[in-house]
Amino acid sequence: MVTSMDAEYEAYLERFEKTLGPCEVGKYAKHNNRVIKKLRPDEFAAKWKEFQEVDGAYAEIMERGDTINDVIVKVLRERSDELLLERRI
Repeated sequence: MVTSMDAEYEAYLERFEKTLGPCEVGKYAKHNNRVIKKLRPDEFAAKWKEFQEVDGAYAEIMERGDTINDVIVKVLRERSDELLLERRI
């Protein structure tokens, strides 16, 4: 049975291939002036979960009009780069 995490990982692999070209899992490539590791499924799952949590917190902060913590911005940018997602901030 294919889970949503499996589907997210497959989409990540497609983004990686399209954006950075062929690269073995565990190897590195350069993206947005950062060296990005092509993640194993377990590494991807951990980073994806963290991204989802921080992204949700960011959306709530924006909705309330609160001050954004620099740490949240830093983590969102790092995870966006690592997951090859377009940065929103």
